[in-house]
Amino acid sequence: MVRRDSDRLRQYVHLGTGNYHHRTARIYTDFSLFTAAPELTDEVAIVFNTLTGLAGYPGLKKMMVAPFDLSTRLIQLIERERDHARAGKPARIIAKLNSVVDPEIIEKIYEASCAGVKIDLIVRGICCLRPKVPGLSENIRVISIVGRFLEHSRAYYFENAGQPDLYLSSADWMPRNFYRRVEIAFPIEAPALRDEIVNDVLPNFLNDRVKARELQPDGSYLRLHPIEGAPRSQAQLHFRERSRQARRAVAELQAQTGMKLTPIKAAQGDRKRA
Repeated sequence: MVRRDSDRLRQYVHLGTGNYHHRTARIYTDFSLFTAAPELTDEVAIVFNTLTGLAGYPGLKKMMVAPFDLSTRLIQLIERERDHARAGKPARIIAKLNSVVDPEIIEKIYEASCAGVKIDLIVRGICCLRPKVPGLSENIRVISIVGRFLEHSRAYYFENAGQPDLYLSSADWMPRNFYRRVEIAFPIEAPALRDEIVNDVLPNFLNDRVKARELQPDGSYLRLHPIEGAPRSQAQLHFRERSRQARRAVAELQAQTGMKLTPIKAAQGDRKRA
């Protein structure tokens, strides 16, 4: 989107991990970012020019794009964590995905585990990787969360020796996402947003003891239960309560200021065309 603001023309982009569908939006969980940061809006413009045939793909600094360089650059990030671990530096990988299937990525994850990288994978669906196998994947933990809403968001976190990188993405770790579709992974660099995802969102999924099941070395799943005496930690319930609190805060603000927010609803004709 391009808008003439009071000072100049400005680009705005919306980047997300899901699609624009009025029905699935009610039952899927996703991340999205609305930004006017030039370092991202300029790269989105380049991607659109590439798709429309006006220019070749020149390579981007911030965003990773399939089928051009997403797989290659993702492998480089995993190898960087592996090398940090070998050098005795902080190294960790957390990834939230729908599926993990790509053999090359799985091989690199195994390499990182053998080097000492602690790896947590939150994989709702298919996972062809086997965790906790001696000599191969002792440092890998895989959990799946199936709850009221379908977990659809993708996030890649890399510790990077204390200078963490966080990406949100539309892509699972599958050959079809890497080589047969146009997919993106975009960085979250604003400290407040990054800290919220790293310190609150991802830990709540990793600590779920109600809807989480942990993948075992033999391919079976073991349902997790709360530790005796500990509260029942449920990620989706936690975020639903946060949403309720936010809505109550908005309602209180409206009552105090008289401000009224009007929700945008799709017209019936738009729904039929969607």
